[in-house]
Amino acid sequence: MTAPFFLSDAGVPRQEGAVVVLEGAEGRHAVSVRRITVGETVLVGDGFGTVVEAEAIGVVGRDRLEARVVSVVVHEPPSPRVIVVQALPKGERGDLSVELLTEVGADVVVPWSASRSVAVWKGEKAQRGVEKWRTTAREAAKQSRQPFVPEIDPLATTAEVVALVSAAVGSGGTALVLHEAASLRMSSIRLRSTGDVVLVVGPEGGISDDEKAAFEAAGALSARLGPSVLRTSTAGAVAAAVVLASCGRWD
Repeated sequence: MTAPFFLSDAGVPRQEGAVVVLEGAEGRHAVSVRRITVGETVLVGDGFGTVVEAEAIGVVGRDRLEARVVSVVVHEPPSPRVIVVQALPKGERGDLSVELLTEVGADVVVPWSASRSVAVWKGEKAQRGVEKWRTTAREAAKQSRQPFVPEIDPLATTAEVVALVSAAVGSGGTALVLHEAASLRMSSIRLRSTGDVVLVVGPEGGISDDEKAAFEAAGALSARLGPSVLRTSTAGAVAAAVVLASCGRWD
């Protein structure tokens, strides 16, 4: 059975024999929920590529676990990066989209206030929404044992997404706008060997003609996934999976 995986906000030591400590909410999860005991093996990551295998050597109270590092693995940052611009879905579907994107292996998620988004984030609600997505990404990374927790950017306007697309294409990357009426199929696209891949996922009401035109003017290609129309909360994860498989990240 694979050892349980935890994330440490305080980072993890990269030396064998060093002691890594889980405390607070993560320590409570290890001690009181997973009931880790002395002698058990755990995996602890920092969310930035370093993962250590460690042996539990001490349990303090209900929320502190101490473990001695047995081995260290430092993962290289993935390339190309996959950046998903996710139009705000309604209700809890935003959390679902972030969860799926994290499990698949997306590197950055950009919440986007599209013109046809049903959900509206303004002021403090925008900050709360971003923080909730970050919490969801962290928990999904633990569940799927990802060495990197995806970045969740602040809420973006359409103009900011256009700038992101332009920067990616200008530096040798690729930008794709998911659109059910596009003639270009995702499966036929040959990605460039360098640069980020930006995927733009529209809201329930679809990307407007003006938004589509602005993205294409910035260098994006419109592409469709297949014969069916997916929900916005699942389309990004499916598209990211196609990209990750085609660029070799899943090899």
